[in-house]
Amino acid sequence: MIRQAAVLGLLLIAGLNVTPPLVAEADKGCDSTRQVLQKKIASARLQGDTAELEGLHQAQKNVDAYCRGAQLQKERLANVEQAREAVEQREMALRGAIAQDDPQMIAKDQAKLAEAREEQAQSEDQARHAQ
Repeated sequence: MIRQAAVLGLLLIAGLNVTPPLVAEADKGCDSTRQVLQKKIASARLQGDTAELEGLHQAQKNVDAYCRGAQLQKERLANVEQAREAVEQREMALRGAIAQDDPQMIAKDQAKLAEAREEQAQSEDQARHAQ
């Protein structure tokens, strides 16, 4: 048990965010990793293993931090996709205005397209800088 706690401590110092038994399980997603951690925390509590418990709590904090970051990045990428779709819609509207040869509609659609492109650039910038 002391050896396991020492290994856990080294893994945490090295910046790994899961305990050794959780490495394979981490790929299953944040929820399953959290569930496994909760079970291990309960077991360590029952055994009175404070060193293991401390390491598991740190691992839990690391998993929570990682999962929050992953969720935010997923949301940012969804925003980028929505912005790209908006640009495509504005481009189609502009092509329609050009086909109708309507100067007022062309000017209006050009302005909307420029705004959509700016929003797309901002979304892409946020996603890029968050990585």
